[in-house]
Amino acid sequence: MKLSDFKYNLPKTAIAKNPANPRDKASMMVLNRATGEIEHHKFSDLVNYIQKGDVVVVNQTKVMQARLFGKKERTNAKIEVFVLRELNKEENIWDVIVDPARKVRIGNRIYFNDKLWCEVIDNTTSRGRTVRFNEDAGDIFKAIEKIGHTPLPPYIKRDAVASDKENYQTIFARTDGSVAAPTAGLHFTPALVKKVEKIGAKVVPVILHIGLGTFRPVEVEDLTKHRMDSEYFEISEETTKIINKALEDKKNVFVIGTSTCRALESSVTADGFAKPNSGWTDKFIFPPYEFRVTKKLVTNFHQPESTLMMLAAAFAGYDFIMKSYKKALKDGYRFLSYGDAMLIV
Repeated sequence: MKLSDFKYNLPKTAIAKNPANPRDKASMMVLNRATGEIEHHKFSDLVNYIQKGDVVVVNQTKVMQARLFGKKERTNAKIEVFVLRELNKEENIWDVIVDPARKVRIGNRIYFNDKLWCEVIDNTTSRGRTVRFNEDAGDIFKAIEKIGHTPLPPYIKRDAVASDKENYQTIFARTDGSVAAPTAGLHFTPALVKKVEKIGAKVVPVILHIGLGTFRPVEVEDLTKHRMDSEYFEISEETTKIINKALEDKKNVFVIGTSTCRALESSVTADGFAKPNSGWTDKFIFPPYEFRVTKKLVTNFHQPESTLMMLAAAFAGYDFIMKSYKKALKDGYRFLSYGDAMLIV
């Protein structure tokens, strides 16, 4: 398939700037692959599709308060430092993006407050830098949490506010490492999880730390030539045991979000079962693709020509996805991170 196959017109008015309140009252479009039918529900109706013995797999990554604002030593020039990932825990070395990049050179120090600063030790890309945070800063994740700002997606055209710190975080968030939320998981509430578990289904976690690559445009028309950014993932032995028992018992595995899907599909045994694993994945899923572990998929409505939309198309079928997106726009569904949900069964 070609990049241009995934082009559609997304009006700015369709992009959600704030989440539904409560979260599980977001709209949910249901695509039935067997019948070709499209139904309209609220996300809380997800429980009507889940049965005893099914498994719901979620991403428990936690979004870092990745956007830091500091001042350059001596000149006091204002510098934004966007933290991407930890490279070396013992030495407090991180990958970051700086803005304005022209003012930040190797050897410069950037001060955030009287307790936290970093020194630039290398250039990586035009705006990318490798930095070392000061030794006495303590836990860098905790330090960032205190002074950082929520890294809202670039298409949400407003500044982050205090409520975003909670809103742009799933209730499953446990492990720091993402700079973007696993947005399909944003629709869950504690009450909804209790209903799922009361049915007799199990909710189990994986980890995939989402990087900025999730927003990076595909720049090649031939999709086979696109390369995804590598992202760290973990699938525990306990999670795989529960998933594999469901598969053996012919039960459904509901995968919540494209990041969760990519983690699971990156670690599969030869006979189609989940495999415990940790490491880095650059798996790119686009049509046609044979899904091994994912039986039902929950996702949001994604940007045109995005790898997220391509994964959804691979699962639902290209024609079905394009038809559903056209209908979603016509029917007033809200798109992207804070938008509505889609369940593909």
